[in-house]
Amino acid sequence: MSTYDVVLLIEQGLSEIDARQVYSLHEQVEEQVCYHLLLPVENAAARIESGIGALGAGEVMAAPAMAISNEGVEELQKELLQDCREELASSVALLTAAGARAHGTPVTDEPIAALTAKVAEVDAREAIILTRSHVVAEFFHLDWTSRARRKLGVPVLHLLEHETFDGQAESFGEEGVTGL
Repeated sequence: MSTYDVVLLIEQGLSEIDARQVYSLHEQVEEQVCYHLLLPVENAAARIESGIGALGAGEVMAAPAMAISNEGVEELQKELLQDCREELASSVALLTAAGARAHGTPVTDEPIAALTAKVAEVDAREAIILTRSHVVAEFFHLDWTSRARRKLGVPVLHLLEHETFDGQAESFGEEGVTGL
């Protein structure tokens, strides 16, 4: 039996609702559906710089990222990678509990490049991107979904994570989720 491969680029771990809804999109597919989840690992240096900048230290310190040692950044990066792996394991378990076959991969590269590579690697039939709403990026077509649609030759569906399909339909009027 052939497989129907779907690549999911997720911004954070799936909720039970996310897993059930994603699986429901493919219940009628006759082939064995296999989900390939990609979750970007947060960048430790960017997180530290952002945190210091949020405290207003950017005005006081010329190079906020230098306030933390390289060892500190490396340790934080290891923790962030471990957190990513745990979120992926949880997401895979939720999809499996819903009845799906699923695999997860932490992403350290640029997310759309990783999505493009995975779609090509598994010869995916479609891609799904689950994110929070990013109104400004979406308006300027700089969001993951817009960028993926320009690069991929497969349908790309954008869903809002942790929201039911009905909730998404209310957010977007009668259109529902952003489309194929």
